[in-house]
Amino acid sequence: MSTEVITRMDAARRNSGSTLGRLLPRRLWDPQAGAGWGPLPELLLALTLVTGIVDAVSILALGRVFVANMTGNVVFAGFAITGAPGFSLGASLFALAGFLIGANLGGRMTTRVGHDHALHLRAATVSEFVLLAAALIVAAASGGAAATQGTLHLAAGTPTFGAVIVYALAAILAIAMGIQNSAARALAVPDLTTTVLTMTLTGIGHDRQSGRRGHATLTRRILVVASMLAGGVAGAELVLNVGTIVPLALATGLLAIVAGGAAAAARHPGEWRAAKSAAAAPATGPAKLG
Repeated sequence: MSTEVITRMDAARRNSGSTLGRLLPRRLWDPQAGAGWGPLPELLLALTLVTGIVDAVSILALGRVFVANMTGNVVFAGFAITGAPGFSLGASLFALAGFLIGANLGGRMTTRVGHDHALHLRAATVSEFVLLAAALIVAAASGGAAATQGTLHLAAGTPTFGAVIVYALAAILAIAMGIQNSAARALAVPDLTTTVLTMTLTGIGHDRQSGRRGHATLTRRILVVASMLAGGVAGAELVLNVGTIVPLALATGLLAIVAGGAAAAARHPGEWRAAKSAAAAPATGPAKLG
């Protein structure tokens, strides 16, 4: 093979690689200076997808209870206190308690491995995987009508699960989401809280008018919203038409992939793994993330 042909093949390979590189979500999170975020954007986007699936399960199969969005859950608890039909105070309280437990566990993880982003994400996602696997087992063993039937196919008035199972699933899933939210807060990747979108949507509208919106910033915020939406659509479709077991299995499988990605990243050194101090990276602090 001639030298000219080899040179052209090498150039084509490099161009292909650079084109693929431009498609990676992490390009949207590249800082102007510093070590960057490594594989965190892709992995946290996958966790955002998981959030949409899990909240679809909780809202549509557990009786109007959020396990990831505690703002909505507190409001739902208020509705239940007034006696509004269709809301369960018990489920909301179990979810709130579970989320606080998960956040506390997440804080302990931050203390132990928060200095290393890869180790931190690995610890958080492995814990989440175990919890979602437990929720999957509970749902499968419960015998509830919604476990293997879509809620759209249930006769009017048929309970999806018994009260004890609803409370157990709400608590287990909320613990998992508390751990995830705590980890995302500590990792502090801009716009990637993985569980709430309020400040992300505020940024889309506010920064457009204030003149501070950059193309990459707008694109990454839209990508985060799209990930949550995709999770909600997939989760709702499965809960309504197939059953609760399948979306829980899907979320568990995604967590296994993220945990595997974090574990693989933990085997390789990189500047991105070092936790960034608030002084060194003020734009990445928790107040900027919501």
